[in-house]
Amino acid sequence: MRAVCFGEIMMRLNPEGYKRIRQSQSLCCSYAGGEANVAVSLANYGIDAAFVTKVPDHEVGQSAVDQLRQFGVDTSCIVRGGPRLGIYFVEKGASQRPSKVIYDRAGSSIALADPSEFDWDRILEGADWFHWTGITPALSDNCAKAVLEACKTARKKNIRISCDLNYRNKLWSKEKAGQVMGELLPYVDVCIANEEDAADVFGIHAEGTDVSGGKLNKEGYISVAKQLAERFDLQEVAITLRTSISASVNNWAALLYTGKEAYFSREYTIQIVDRVGGGDSFGGGLIYSLMSGSEPQEAIEFAVAASCLKHTIENDFNLVSVKEVKSLAGGNASGRVQR
Repeated sequence: MRAVCFGEIMMRLNPEGYKRIRQSQSLCCSYAGGEANVAVSLANYGIDAAFVTKVPDHEVGQSAVDQLRQFGVDTSCIVRGGPRLGIYFVEKGASQRPSKVIYDRAGSSIALADPSEFDWDRILEGADWFHWTGITPALSDNCAKAVLEACKTARKKNIRISCDLNYRNKLWSKEKAGQVMGELLPYVDVCIANEEDAADVFGIHAEGTDVSGGKLNKEGYISVAKQLAERFDLQEVAITLRTSISASVNNWAALLYTGKEAYFSREYTIQIVDRVGGGDSFGGGLIYSLMSGSEPQEAIEFAVAASCLKHTIENDFNLVSVKEVKSLAGGNASGRVQR
């Protein structure tokens, strides 16, 4: 099975541990991005996963490519050129101090790429799945055109398409996001979202829910999933359900709506090590499960368990195996030492 992911990869810089940037004389470097994180997850699960982007043709761009290769991701369709690699800075939160992300990504190679640089007929040859997020079309009008061309090509080839809405207000307005994503979502089979994404992009709200106050209404989320599915003729909609008790402790669950029925996962209480990339790890787990032919309940349990484990791992990539995820999804949540 082959999956292709399209988006931006960036350099991540963060202080050690829980230091603030202003306290730090050095920063730890890694590489990540929404779709790249999904590609790494899929490769870890044994899927033939490819990542498509554009990076500058110098040592920094090559370093990003090398890190993807380290985890078995196919980088053969990455385009080289352009001025720079995007950067983001992360301060990990703790207790009542939230995590903070600062972006320095304007004018990156992928944002300035021309749609003609991506030969989607060749890139998608032999693929079974194509994944992108709402971050990619938000980078530039050209990136939005590239996503549209990719989706049209994938549809012609009968390739399943998934999208994580991933609204970023620092990249575009709610109005433009709604317009552009509204043109792209009709090509999508599987949509991943949370309550904020659905509200910000399409004005769809989960009634009776107060995320900051820790109150979730399951019926409200079923309504969100149903409205998305009906508006865009989606086959499945996954909604992640996060209750933030503090920056250090979250409750984490999700639902999968199939057009007929909603399936809820079990809920985990997570002591967080690093939550950046948590949503992407959920997407990777869900895509793997659906590609593997799992039934809806099994698929949503695997996706949530995979993401639960990611919250315990430093940096964005979810470096876990299928065996580890299935063990947790099967009820082995004690965290006892394995010998």
